[in-house]
Amino acid sequence: MIQDMLCAVLVILGTLFIVIAGIGILRMPDLFMRMSCTSKATTLGMGFIMAALAVRFPHLEIVTRALVITLFAFLTAPVAAHMIARAAYVSRVPLWKESVVDQLCNRYDRCTCTLESCPVVDDSMTGRFRDEPATEEPRRDEDAGV
Repeated sequence: MIQDMLCAVLVILGTLFIVIAGIGILRMPDLFMRMSCTSKATTLGMGFIMAALAVRFPHLEIVTRALVITLFAFLTAPVAAHMIARAAYVSRVPLWKESVVDQLCNRYDRCTCTLESCPVVDDSMTGRFRDEPATEEPRRDEDAGV
């Protein structure tokens, strides 16, 4: 009885995550956001469904297979999404017009497919993402007469 209820809850959670992934495909405005929500949601959904399988059939062979399948999906889905996103970025698939920042802009060489290291961000940087240089020298305590 408890085993059946736990199995039902896990299947419902898994199905809910997969439905959310399907809605994300339809609602998200660009490829990168669609991939982000679908890879996370389907991986979690599949993990819950595999957990339900392991709870429903508590044999060592089935539990081991469910764990291996879940581990494989958790390792490969994010890597696959990353590779597809990288190929899309190199192919110049446009970002959504309201995207806040393109962190690879002017740092990613599309010809050689190399990325410059991230610049060092110090306390004098301003802006929402600390990506704009300060317009004046930062004040020090000795300048303030303290």
